[in-house]
Amino acid sequence: MILRRSHPNDKLIVVSRQITVQNELGLHARPAAEFVRVANGFRAEITLIKDQQRFSATSLIDVLRANLDCGASAMLEARGADAEAAITRLEKLLVEFRNRKED
Repeated sequence: MILRRSHPNDKLIVVSRQITVQNELGLHARPAAEFVRVANGFRAEITLIKDQQRFSATSLIDVLRANLDCGASAMLEARGADAEAAITRLEKLLVEFRNRKED
């Protein structure tokens, strides 16, 4: 599901997409750290929403607290001028994680 809307007051772009973690070990420490590093490269405010709880995608502690095991689903939401690029890049990264062999 892709949602894209503009905030009426200030042209703020909001993009949301449903994601599913497919890496067999889930989003554990190493991929979570890379996910956070990539998320911090964008100006958008990026949030993971799982079970009605919101977790900052730019905080390693929050991403780990989201407990995204293999098969877990969450909503990835970004707010800001580069929201679309942020969501697209993070989705691509999750696909890359699925295809990686763990050390």
